[in-house]
Amino acid sequence: MSWLLSRTLLAALVVAIGALLGGVLWHASGSAPWGAAIGAGLGACVLVLSDGLRGHRLMNWLRGPQAGAAPRDAGFWGELGYRFERTMRLRDIAIETERGRLDQFLSAIEASPNGVMLLDAGDQIDWCNSVAADHFGLDPVRDRRQRVTNLLRAPAFVAYLQRGEFDEAIQFGDAHGRRTFSVLVRPYGDGMKLVLSNDVTERERADAMRRDFVANVSHEIRTPLTVLAGFVETMADLPLTEVERKRVLVLMAQQTDRMQALVADLLTLAQLEGSPRPAADRWLSVATLMKRAGTDAASLSAGRHQLGVSGGDDAEIAGSDTELLSAIGNLVNNAVRYTPAGGRIELRWAWREDGGADVEVVDTGLGIAREHLGRLTERFYRVDGSRSRETGGTGLGLSIVKHVVQRHGGEIDVQSEPGKGSRFRLTFPAVRVRQRTAATAEATA
Repeated sequence: MSWLLSRTLLAALVVAIGALLGGVLWHASGSAPWGAAIGAGLGACVLVLSDGLRGHRLMNWLRGPQAGAAPRDAGFWGELGYRFERTMRLRDIAIETERGRLDQFLSAIEASPNGVMLLDAGDQIDWCNSVAADHFGLDPVRDRRQRVTNLLRAPAFVAYLQRGEFDEAIQFGDAHGRRTFSVLVRPYGDGMKLVLSNDVTERERADAMRRDFVANVSHEIRTPLTVLAGFVETMADLPLTEVERKRVLVLMAQQTDRMQALVADLLTLAQLEGSPRPAADRWLSVATLMKRAGTDAASLSAGRHQLGVSGGDDAEIAGSDTELLSAIGNLVNNAVRYTPAGGRIELRWAWREDGGADVEVVDTGLGIAREHLGRLTERFYRVDGSRSRETGGTGLGLSIVKHVVQRHGGEIDVQSEPGKGSRFRLTFPAVRVRQRTAATAEATA
């Protein structure tokens, strides 16, 4: 209350001085009381005028943007201007702090791998991050304040939003049918909604592949089991001659070998998927791998094909010898199985300009139509199922090759034409291959 006391004393002092001066000036005319009253009134007017000017300056500052400091007057108006200025500065700081927090919050949502969209009570878009914009085909800036159902016309989403039952998420595809999204809505505030979206395309594809894998494994195992069960029943119920009995045993052995090969390939795939990548500092002789793969191919061919192995004498590759031999052996064995007698099969090692290297298996076999090339490495995918079973294939060989080469940082490429043979190329990066120097040759000798 110090400002009120000082303000009262100042007013009393001004009025008293005015009355004193008026009394003195009017004393000669004998009207001292009137002079004192007029003087006191004039003093009060001066005080009011001064307050009016100071108040006017403060009001002008308040009406403006308050960019500069408030008027620095003394007394009451100075104190009032300072209080106004301080309150506004604190308000600005609080607003800036909240704006910074909001920006940080929105930046955190923007960094989320999931889509986030905020809808008001009228289902108009308040804000969405770039992931949600990508999921729903929106523009984060242009489409604000637009009704979401006018922009996102997926029937499943529109019905879900209109129904208002958001206990569970829904799934729907994009307009091109290439992606699948899971969308969950959570109400908040006064009729507002939080829309969360997640791209589940890969998960759905993996689930479909898993279902197909289980179905294919069941089918592949059930077929030889059915044959074996039939043969066992035949041998138990029918009198067979020695020749017939031997024939049945041979067929049973073939089916047993087929199941054993299938189980072995399944275990190999499981091991590849569940183990860490091969070490990048365990160097192997490429020539040894090529020689072993060529020997296995010659044994399987039994002289029916022309076999050639070239390159790799000066090379080493980092990784697992078991996995690499399995991958190269699968390619060479496939070439032997699907190349008619008299055909030629080449196993080659070639350096690339970028320091990497290729392992190529080229044959003059039957070839593969273009529409099958993209799916050859899928599990149990067969260009000709009956022919594959006749040659003893499990449908998992190329899938194993793909896993092995990817675990070694490379990739597989297939080129083929019907009637002109095939070329399977395994490409390995420069960090996985190196020239074999004299020092390393002596160390491994």
